[in-house]
Amino acid sequence: MQPQMHYATWAEVDLGAIAGNVRFFRKTTQRAVMAVVKANAYGHGAAPVARAALEAGASWLAVARAGEALELREAGLAAPILILGYTSPARWMELIRAGVSLTVWSEAQIVEMAAAGRQAGKPAHLHLKVDTGMSRLGTKPEQAPLLAEKIRKLEGVLFEGIFTHFARADEADPAPTDAQSTRFRKVVEALEHAGMRPPWVHASNSAGTLRRPEAWYDLVRVGIAMYGLEPSRACPLPETIRPALAWKSSLAMVKTLPPGRGISYGHVYTTTRDERIGTIPVGYADGFRRIEGNVVLVRGRRVPVIGRVTMDQIMVQLDGVPEAQVGDVVVLIGRQQEECISAEEVAERWGTINYEVTSGLAARVPRLYIGP
Repeated sequence: MQPQMHYATWAEVDLGAIAGNVRFFRKTTQRAVMAVVKANAYGHGAAPVARAALEAGASWLAVARAGEALELREAGLAAPILILGYTSPARWMELIRAGVSLTVWSEAQIVEMAAAGRQAGKPAHLHLKVDTGMSRLGTKPEQAPLLAEKIRKLEGVLFEGIFTHFARADEADPAPTDAQSTRFRKVVEALEHAGMRPPWVHASNSAGTLRRPEAWYDLVRVGIAMYGLEPSRACPLPETIRPALAWKSSLAMVKTLPPGRGISYGHVYTTTRDERIGTIPVGYADGFRRIEGNVVLVRGRRVPVIGRVTMDQIMVQLDGVPEAQVGDVVVLIGRQQEECISAEEVAERWGTINYEVTSGLAARVPRLYIGP
């Protein structure tokens, strides 16, 4: 199939890359892998990515919202799923019955979830979150043993796991993560001493998985790296890891305009000579940011986006690609011939991070799956 014959813009997701990346982390850590597929798998498509990750050896799935967990269940995925953050009490019963594990950090939550578990007729599987330095969600480290004991004593809940989240594991300075790791280890040791260690202890995100063997515990939570995207410039990926997503469109129109012609809204770009201008059917409603300095690939060469990005279309200057013609595939993220525009490059240009670039791809951009 030629996607440009069917779609204005599309994303190609290489499930073989997802599978290979999961296998890499399974092999290098010798731990269970929790594939983080929140935010529609960082824009890659939750159910297809989750299925590929599980088939490649992942043991768990992680999401951020109740709806994300239930979407995976509706897709027929029976693997363990953990909601990493807050869940509205109104959704607890539905999630417990669906066998979705929940995150807690307070006594009130534990008591109320136990009541929900008893009413559901099956225990709520709980993971206790410990705030060791992220300062977001989680109980204080010194309170964790008391809450763990509370979970163990109440009918209607099961103490399935305990975890923390590193705030700066992707930075060059190891000291902040050293401090977090030490705080969490002391909590785990206290639970072990009291005979309360749960089956699943986890701390490492992608950066921790790459850099922190002492924090691998029972499983590693692999998010950004599973998609072949680096956690940060200071935390690059091994060459074995491959990016899974390419974002493409095509040339819808090519024309030559005379000098003095304004391009797009506001005419912030005006031609200075006869110029070949191409129109591409992708815009900020698809997730392509409305900023100056954007670049795309046409026939393996970089061409500048000129004028303002509009909701559904952009214009490019094609003088450097005189052979370009209507129907040519345009690459916004990915490789074309010898050239490549990475999500990291786009993020730097947009003043953000690669996470936001891919998770910002709009729902109206079709995801086309390759492999595995």
